[in-house]
Amino acid sequence: MQDENARRVISVIVVNEASVLSRITDLFSGRGYNITSLTVAPIPNSKYSRLTIVTSGSVRVIEQITKQLHKLIPVLKVYEHADLVEKEMALIKFPVTENITDISTLCAAYNGKIVNASENIIIVMVADEPKRVENFLNLIQRYNPKEIVRSGSVALER
Repeated sequence: MQDENARRVISVIVVNEASVLSRITDLFSGRGYNITSLTVAPIPNSKYSRLTIVTSGSVRVIEQITKQLHKLIPVLKVYEHADLVEKEMALIKFPVTENITDISTLCAAYNGKIVNASENIIIVMVADEPKRVENFLNLIQRYNPKEIVRSGSVALER
């Protein structure tokens, strides 16, 4: 039996127009479903955008959400990913008083690197699977990060 509250990744292709995002998030909130991550970007050379939504629920709940999404006029395609490649990015700001060599080495293990440095701070970027980004963020706490920004997930079906 599949986990009743399993993590789910849904992609939605929509016409890139005003209020579409609001209508989609209203659908989730109106039914009491939480969106863990939401990433939206235009599809190059088209009038469409791709939304990647990470949520949780049973197969039945996700089927209901998918059916409701299909009913929204600007939605062209909705699918829950079964076999996917999923990535997330994080930017982290550290004071230069921390061990930059250790931070840089740790970043490299998570597909990351130092992307900016100034007199007082360094900023690093990592891009990996969401669980690995989460692991990285837990590991770097000892280096006193000043600020952390996460992008949200993006996914493509294999």
